[in-house]
This record gives sequence, C-alpha cells and structure tokens, in this order.
Amino acid sequence: MPKALNILLIEDDEIEVMKFNRVLKSFEHSHRVVEADNGEDALVILKEKVIVPDIIVLDLNMPKISGIEFLDILKKNDALKYIPAIILTTSSNHKDLLECYRLGIAGYVLKPLKYEDYVDRIKKLIDYWSVNEIISQ
Repeated sequence: MPKALNILLIEDDEIEVMKFNRVLKSFEHSHRVVEADNGEDALVILKEKVIVPDIIVLDLNMPKISGIEFLDILKKNDALKYIPAIILTTSSNHKDLLECYRLGIAGYVLKPLKYEDYVDRIKKLIDYWSVNEIISQ
C-alpha cells in the first residue's frame, strides 16, 4: 500500500520548486515537502530535525555548497547516510553522474524540457519510493 512521504527538496530555483510542488499536489497521497534553497540550509533542517525525510530530492547546481558537496557530507554522517538521496537535475555530465553514484545516491533523474515528461518522471519517482521499505531514523 503506497504511503505519503516526507520529502526534503533542495532546490534554489523557485520555479522548479513550484513545479515540483504542483506535480505532487496532483497525486492521490498528500506528501509533505520541506524546502531548502541550498545545501547548508538543508543540513540545518536535518540537524534540527525539522523533518526526518523519507527521501531527499536535490539539484546539483546550488549556491553555497553544491549538490555533490552536500551528498559527501550526508553520506559521511552515520545518522543520515541511509536517507535515499535522488538527484533531480539538468546536468547530463557523465562525471557528475559517476561522482553521485560513487557517493551513494539512490537515483539520478534528468529534468526534461516538456512539462508532461517532468510530471511522468516525478510520478514514477514518488510511486517507487512510496511503496519502498525505508529505514526509519
């Protein structure tokens, strides 16, 4: 049975945040999204336990610390390293892809240009994680 997810969305582009939230609102389940517009703010959210996310969805290109730097910090933290981190990015750079998987991401999703394709990818991502068994903190 699918469940509602607690999602930490790390994205600095307000339009992308609005688009992500709009797509989630169209789904059957009410997923809770907490937003951070950079990796530093996301680390504060995780440290202060504002939310214990079931999944983290993040962009690679962000101010302050990049998505890769955030992942490196996340995956070295024994309390946080099991939270699935999914990259949602425009970067099709093979080097980024390899580095993210080396750090232990759970998925790498390219943002498509067409809105319908974006909706389809986000739906598949959320459907998968809402039926997956996730380690609780």
